[in-house]
Amino acid sequence: MGFHRPDRIEDALAALGAGASVIAGGTDWYPSRGDGPVPQDVLDVTRLPGFRGIEQDGAGWRIGAAATWTEIVRAPLPRGFDGLKRAARQVGSIQIQNAGTVGGNICNASPAADGMPPLLTLDAEVELVGPEGVRQMPLDRFVTGVRQTDLRPGELLRAIHIPDPLSAGAAFEKLGSRKYLVISIAMVAACMRMEAGRVADARVAVGACSPVARRMPALERALVGAEEGDVAQIVTPDLLEGLAPISDVRGSADYRMDAVAALIARALETAAEEP
Repeated sequence: MGFHRPDRIEDALAALGAGASVIAGGTDWYPSRGDGPVPQDVLDVTRLPGFRGIEQDGAGWRIGAAATWTEIVRAPLPRGFDGLKRAARQVGSIQIQNAGTVGGNICNASPAADGMPPLLTLDAEVELVGPEGVRQMPLDRFVTGVRQTDLRPGELLRAIHIPDPLSAGAAFEKLGSRKYLVISIAMVAACMRMEAGRVADARVAVGACSPVARRMPALERALVGAEEGDVAQIVTPDLLEGLAPISDVRGSADYRMDAVAALIARALETAAEEP
């Protein structure tokens, strides 16, 4: 087994083409292998150009796929990123936040990935690099199922692009059996822009209640035009279409649906608050 940590994209793609398994922080990848030896080559992408850093990029922001959750928390991002920052503070433990990466969270494609709901509410796009060059696509099309993405053979996720959320407020709510080191029962992100006390734009996403975290378009449409004090009352079951929670040891499907409605109402109230 060989460990590759190149600083040239050409060398990384060569290692990937030869069958190396990709890691950044490795906080999910290594535990999933158990106690046995690692059976294949490993490609660490954290030294590759363009894979680190958080910066303004034209009309929005660019987050390198190997940026850690701790870097997200500490970055001078605008208010619309508050939901992502709050999610970053709840990923695993402090040690995991120091090593775990945004790109790894996305590519792991868990239904309970903490970063997915807030990134969906920010209209995030992913930047992919591979043998055929660079391509960009919306995050909601990139993660296609449980542990499944639209990565083509030989491709790497290099960065996440997010348009400027302007004056939007944002929130993230997560329900689990404890505060840290927990797999979510349900989680919700909201991003809203208010004008003259009414909702001008609303984005809501739910995780851990369907195979892939998803936006709530019917609810978003119903929220536009609502007064600040009414946003929580607008959340009704018929506006939560597309959710398909499972029943497991953490909670029943019915409990998850009840919890989601309460989490959304709480997130909307927080996102609607004046700064």
